[in-house]
Amino acid sequence: MPEKLLVPSIEQRIAGMLEVTRRMKDESEGRKKGKIRPTVTISREFGCEAFPMAERLKEILDRQSGEPWVIMDKGLLEEAAKRLDVSTEVFSSLGHRPRFLDDMIATLTPHWKSERDYFRILCDQIASLADAGNVILIGRGSTVITQSMANCFHFRIYASHEYKVRSIARRAKLPLQEAEHLVERKQKERDRFIRDFLDRDISDLSLYHLAINNDRNSSDLIARTIADYLVARKSG
Repeated sequence: MPEKLLVPSIEQRIAGMLEVTRRMKDESEGRKKGKIRPTVTISREFGCEAFPMAERLKEILDRQSGEPWVIMDKGLLEEAAKRLDVSTEVFSSLGHRPRFLDDMIATLTPHWKSERDYFRILCDQIASLADAGNVILIGRGSTVITQSMANCFHFRIYASHEYKVRSIARRAKLPLQEAEHLVERKQKERDRFIRDFLDRDISDLSLYHLAINNDRNSSDLIARTIADYLVARKSG
């Protein structure tokens, strides 16, 4: 499908994720006990250039912190959930599910019961990664799931309809009309997912620390803005 062109291959990213995870485990003994590491969640309208921005943000945060960061998005989370060996390798010792999660799950909409196993794995993975820190979580309700976690910082990327259509047409190599249909369909799917499973409006700006216009800000500038914000919050 055209949207698969928008991010690197799953195989390539699974390998990178495992490498970073092993590094994090190897270094854990030498880290100061109880050190709290931040987590960044990225919510974006479909067509905004979140993944290129996240890659740039990871580079900056790797350098600033002197520690490895990892990017997790829908494709990588779902693939890890399917592959038991990968899921065990990555999530078993990165962190512990916060107590609030079980309470939150109990209040979800009826869709929770019909797709319980899948969504429990997804929530467990997101919460475990967020608790461990040094992770950039893209989409899949991560902003809502981690709202009450003090180490999590939430950012929203939005853009005009025209920008999103042009961006998708360029990156997915689609005619403009097909790109427009894809943008509209995928945005509806994302909004419905959050509404059905988490009973929230993902466009609600009260969920975020910052919202940034992709029309007026490049991926590099957005990444540097988020990195600077994290530094300012840490020092403030």
